[in-house]
This record gives sequence, structure tokens and C-alpha cells, in this order.
Amino acid sequence: MINIALSSLQQVAAHFVGNNANGDPLKLSEGPFELQDDNLVSLLRSYFLSGFTTPEFYSFTFSNEDFTLNPLYRFACDIFDDPYSLYDNSINIAKHLFGATQHPNIKAGELYVAYVKGIEVDHELYNGVGIFKSENKENYLKLTRDFELYTDEGTNVRKLDKGCIILDTERASGFKVMIVDNKSDAHFWKHDFLNVTPQSDAFHHTSNFMNMTRQFVSEQLSEEFNVSKAEKIDLLNRSVDFFKSNEEFSKAEFETSVLGDADVIESFRNYGKNFMAENEFDVMDQFEISVQAVKRQAKVFKTVLKLDKNFHIYIHGNRELIEKGFDEVQGKHYYKLYFDSES
Repeated sequence: MINIALSSLQQVAAHFVGNNANGDPLKLSEGPFELQDDNLVSLLRSYFLSGFTTPEFYSFTFSNEDFTLNPLYRFACDIFDDPYSLYDNSINIAKHLFGATQHPNIKAGELYVAYVKGIEVDHELYNGVGIFKSENKENYLKLTRDFELYTDEGTNVRKLDKGCIILDTERASGFKVMIVDNKSDAHFWKHDFLNVTPQSDAFHHTSNFMNMTRQFVSEQLSEEFNVSKAEKIDLLNRSVDFFKSNEEFSKAEFETSVLGDADVIESFRNYGKNFMAENEFDVMDQFEISVQAVKRQAKVFKTVLKLDKNFHIYIHGNRELIEKGFDEVQGKHYYKLYFDSES
């Protein structure tokens, strides 16, 4: 898990990075911030770091897989070797971001580069280089004690638009990198600018397999088999239960206990091959299950059966207790539910 309670900001520099594709400027500051206001430092620390709650890690890569050629890898190495080089390297980072901003829809914004000490990850403390981009502005009101009312535009410090933290560990394999991206242009931040690849760990494998399963059930299953929405929800529930009740994942055991039917298993395997090829990752047949990944993925597994605009049926358990039929007189479909008690 990630804990920022012991972390502290050592240096912070900021620049304005316009959209290069639209002819916007790159504006560089003249030096780093003077971090003397404790309230401001506390606010910046919370703004920069509180969004990093998921233990999903990446490493730097490059087009020829030689991660040492990645500019951000080199800048991070320089800062870790000499923290006082942060401001000079923040200029290099800003120029790199400006050069990577080649799509007209990418928003301009403030770029912050920070050197952070004491980031706790899995009970170990690390120093980190943080790169944060603020793109969206909100209007706010300020009422003075003389009852004069002002309006201005600023950044919502409760929501970081884009960010990454490079931890000073695993340098020989491209560092350990955490990412926040709350916008839809994730390909730009992760690939065009940072150029990172997910680490091959329990979180990565668990997330990928659960995501693949969810999409198979939601998109592919009904195209090949005559299954109802209730049956699809039941399959999703059994998939989540499998991951929640096991510490180690076995693909063979998952296929047998969750999918069951030989034809469904064969369809799932074929879907998996195409899914992995399109998303450029490998799904292992056996791996340690990440509890954090299961909690995250379970939130997007839909277990609600929506009937017209009248009813929502939440299916959490035994599929045998719900029965579907068709009423010839009414000309409508129906579900029959069996239960012992109500509340």
C-alpha cells in the first residue's frame, strides 16, 4: 500500500506548457519555489500525492526497449544523483512535454516538478521525483471581511489532472513509476510523454485477467451462446468470487470452476488470444492474486439487471433462484424470484 503521511516536499519548480500543436507558448520560470509557507507546502503535498492510492506500477521503456534512452529516465537519474539539479531538469522535462504535445485536443496547463522524500510503499520508504500537470480550471468566489466579493479562476486542489511519481528504486530495470491520469487522453500521458510500460507483477496480471473476463462476458459471450443477462451477471459474480476466495490464480482451475462448459472455455481462450494481441500484454496461466486489484476491478463488474425503466434487480448470489419466462397473454418477459425472507 501507499502512504504519504511521512513524505515531505524538498523542492518544487513550475512552468507553463502550452499546446505545441496549436502554437501556444512554453513559459519557463526563473527558479524554484521558496517553500517557506507551511500551509502552502501542506496543500501542495496533498494536491500532488493524495491521488496515488492504487499500487499499480510502471517502468520506463523506449521505442527499441532500451529504457536508458528515455529522456525522463535520464532526467530522473540526474535528480536522484543530485537533488539540487531539480530546477534545471524541470526545464528539460517541460521542454520534453512541450515537444510531446502534438495533438490539438491536449490542454495547456501548469507543469510542476517536485523532489519528495519519505514516500512509503509496501512498508518501505523511498525518495521520489514527481511530475504533475494541472489542466482544468474552476471559478471560485472570495468574500473579504469588508464584504467585497471577487471572482477568480484557479485549480481544484482536490483533483490532480495528470501526474507521475518516479520512485528511486529498481533503477537497473527502468525505475518504479506510479501514474495518475483522470482524463481520456491517457495514451498521450503514458505513452507519448512518459513512455512507460506496466510492470509484470500481481496487480498487473490480476487486473488484466479480470478485465479480459469482464469484456468477454459483456461483449463476446452472447454473440456465440444463448445466454440471458441474468446468466451473464451470474458468470461475472462467480468470476469475482473466484478471485476473492483464492490467493493464487490458476487458469485451468478458473476455466473449470467458473466457465464450466467446454465450448465456453474454448471461446474464452480464443477471445483471450485476440485480446492480448490487441492490448500488447501477456496473461500468465498462474500468478499471485492482488487483493487491491480485485477490489478495484470488482467495482466495474456490473451486477444490476435493468428492466425497462421500472425495476433494477441486484444479483449477488445463487443464479438458480431467478427464473426467466414469457407471458403469452401480457406479451411481456418476466423474472420469477425465489427467496426465504424480505427486509
